[in-house]
Amino acid sequence: MKRRYAVAAVALAWSGVVYAQDTSMSFFVTSVNPGKGGDLGGLQGADAHCDTLARAIGSTGKTWKAYLSTDTENAKDRIGGGPWYNAKGEKIADDVASLHGDTNNLTKQSALNEKGEIINGRGDTPNRHDILTGSKADGTAAAETCGNWTMGSADGAAIVGHSDRTGLNDSAEAKSWNASHSTRGGCTVEAFKGTGGEGLFYCFAAD
Repeated sequence: MKRRYAVAAVALAWSGVVYAQDTSMSFFVTSVNPGKGGDLGGLQGADAHCDTLARAIGSTGKTWKAYLSTDTENAKDRIGGGPWYNAKGEKIADDVASLHGDTNNLTKQSALNEKGEIINGRGDTPNRHDILTGSKADGTAAAETCGNWTMGSADGAAIVGHSDRTGLNDSAEAKSWNASHSTRGGCTVEAFKGTGGEGLFYCFAAD
């Protein structure tokens, strides 16, 4: 009987260790655009960029997915089931439903890049809070996706969210992390800067 209790105690202790490990970074905002504006190399290229940035700061062993929609895939269906934590171990959301609901913890202070740095928002110079998503508020695909993330020219547009949950007014759109407005003037980095962004996007660990 004592041996049985000892085994159970070890199992409980081990489960606690595993749980603590699960708070390692599983969400971040990219610190930089890959360099071609809205041309991310499609979803595959965007996922690879997430992985490259994560590996650069020593985060390995995760399958990274960009939170981006195309005309054949919804962002919400790409990112696994959660929960997700930022670079400081702060929980962002428990699952897909809470991520797209009112209980997520996405704020300027928690929507950090892979280095644990805050993304400049409204009132900062430069403002970088426009985050590419190509999505509606529920995580499904919007029409504007910079040609399914293959366009980096003066054509096209993309839906962006505000990583700082702040905009020109108090509307739901202005406060949306994933569906605030469309970019203007094309899909170049310079065009993105015109509305307060640099072509950054969200990355989630899907496993």
